[in-house]
Amino acid sequence: MSALLKRAARSPGARRGWGHPRRGWLVLAAWLVLAVALGPLAGKLGDVEDTSANAFLPRGAESARVNTQLEQFRTDTVLPAVVVYTGDGAAATAAAERTALARFAAPGQRVAAPVPSDDGEAWLTVVPLDTEDDLTGDVDELREAAGANAPPGTSVAVGGPAGSLTDQVAVFDSLDTTLMLATGLVVAVLLLITYRSPLLWLLPLLSVGFAAVLTQVCAYLLARHAGLPVNPQSSGVLMVLVFGVGTDYALLLIARYREELHRHADRHEAMRIALHRSGPAVLASAATIAVGLCCLALADVNSSRSLGLVGAIGVVCAYLAMVTVLPALLVVCGRWVFWPFVPRYGTPGREHRTVWQRVGAAVAGRPRWSWLMSVAVTGVLALSTAGISMGLTQAEMFHDEPESVVAQQRISAHYPSGASDPATVVARADRAAEVRRAAAGVDGVARVAADADRTADGRLVALSVVLASAPDSDAAQHTVDRLRDAVHAVDGADALVGGTTAETLDTQRATDRDLRVVVPVVLLVVLGVLVLLLRALIGPLVLLATVVLSYLAALGAANLLFEHVLDFAGVDWSLPLLGFVFLVALGIDYNIFLMHRVREETARLGHARGVLEGLTSTGGVITSAGVVLAATFAVFAGLPLVTMAQMGVLVGIGVLLDTFLVRTVLVPALALDLGRRFWWPGRHFRALGAASRP
Repeated sequence: MSALLKRAARSPGARRGWGHPRRGWLVLAAWLVLAVALGPLAGKLGDVEDTSANAFLPRGAESARVNTQLEQFRTDTVLPAVVVYTGDGAAATAAAERTALARFAAPGQRVAAPVPSDDGEAWLTVVPLDTEDDLTGDVDELREAAGANAPPGTSVAVGGPAGSLTDQVAVFDSLDTTLMLATGLVVAVLLLITYRSPLLWLLPLLSVGFAAVLTQVCAYLLARHAGLPVNPQSSGVLMVLVFGVGTDYALLLIARYREELHRHADRHEAMRIALHRSGPAVLASAATIAVGLCCLALADVNSSRSLGLVGAIGVVCAYLAMVTVLPALLVVCGRWVFWPFVPRYGTPGREHRTVWQRVGAAVAGRPRWSWLMSVAVTGVLALSTAGISMGLTQAEMFHDEPESVVAQQRISAHYPSGASDPATVVARADRAAEVRRAAAGVDGVARVAADADRTADGRLVALSVVLASAPDSDAAQHTVDRLRDAVHAVDGADALVGGTTAETLDTQRATDRDLRVVVPVVLLVVLGVLVLLLRALIGPLVLLATVVLSYLAALGAANLLFEHVLDFAGVDWSLPLLGFVFLVALGIDYNIFLMHRVREETARLGHARGVLEGLTSTGGVITSAGVVLAATFAVFAGLPLVTMAQMGVLVGIGVLLDTFLVRTVLVPALALDLGRRFWWPGRHFRALGAASRP
């Protein structure tokens, strides 16, 4: 297996490959033809995105089954918008606008008379909107029309399920464009700083551009013809991942190519050797990230599965572009692309005394003390995970309060909190009366609507159940549990409970299950890749332990920022799992780059000197790669959706910890302290032992 990995990694650098002067032009021509032929499909990814509620729910969850059954009802294309009037002129305004708002109602539906609150200070109008029409456009127009002629002192807000969906879609609509522009700008600036060249930074960006096109085409085709789950969240994260991972590989390859240009007069030969020597590390990195993300296919939550599978496609496409397009661009452009710091044949590859040599010398002086202090720092940060407050309400999901949140707050102040977003009970029509009585007797249920919707064949009914508590509260979730117990007990009713509260409850429980199932699988997969790459056991176990420790430290540090700096109310339920998969896969990336070079150097220089030479050789490029990757994910922190911002902060902190502490101090110190035992029980361990004997 290790031989297969090596052959696959080194195939781009075969002697009859990059050693041929025309190879670069042929590769670029092939990619250009591919981009022109398939480019139009890249813009169609949004056409296959699943924006339905079930796209973010667990497979087989009761709430998801309710959504599926609701498709059989006459009102399956109707989603209510709730207009809330408060203030002195609320009653008159609500009554006057009922006729004007009727034009927004779905065909065959009507706007019911405004419902007053018990305290008489608010009026509520429900407008049924057609989901097969331009729902978000209708909500925007409804918001402009509602309260347009309201007198001073009267406040109007549009919320409900339609308003909430519109506010969330507004975030994701701008997600792709915002992320692409921000990520591209961040990467461009950092590459300029890294290379200090007016030209070289363009080549990684061009290569990532090819990778992005290929990624979108592959994701679209697989979604269209193979059932790949794609949603707005996974689509947005996809481009950031391609930019970050692709740029990392570009930095590693360019750094190795620059080294070889100092040793070889022929740039084609330099590229062949650079790919030959860095190829296994890049392939192992791409395989680790891609397979780690694919482990999310075991998750129950559909959005997690989508993020993992779509992300894996992006990593594979980034790898393919970076080992073909980028080498082609570099050899075609020649040495001058590095101007003003052109690597000349026969000149030293680096300064005589670098900062990484000084760091290595400090670690080598006291290796045990260095790794103990590193463990202490990360351990203290990890302790903060004990105080994490899990879960976010709808109001806490946004940096700013959208209109749907304002509407919900006003409803909660004057009505039963669940009035704007009731639970839905679907049951057999012949047992509807028993189900209604059972639901009405549940503690926490404010009322059960008298009317029930029926399917066209009359077999099923849907009952609207208003909860006394706000839909996204813990109390409402407890009520849903009691409601489910009550209606499930009605013999022969086949009753199911859905709605927003039920969906939140099902998602939380599925996320806990996914964490227990996916995490061990990811660890085993990553360990397997490390064993194949390093052909050892002790070293891979040590590296895996450092990455897990780094993840816990990042989660703890992120929680401190969420609580004391960013003032977030809690942590989204999906963050621990998704953060773990991303950070373990991406964090092990830098350990792979480092230890692959260390293994190469220890075979030449011995263990201790090889560790220091590996750290010195890769220090600059891995640090640059870590900063770039952290900065690309930090783009998420500026988004209005708190869940995405938290993901960006967590991954950014974790990557920086891996870059500046784990890879720089902890791993080299452990390798030095363990000595040749780090490579046990492989051939490298035996070879180092033989070399040390007189």
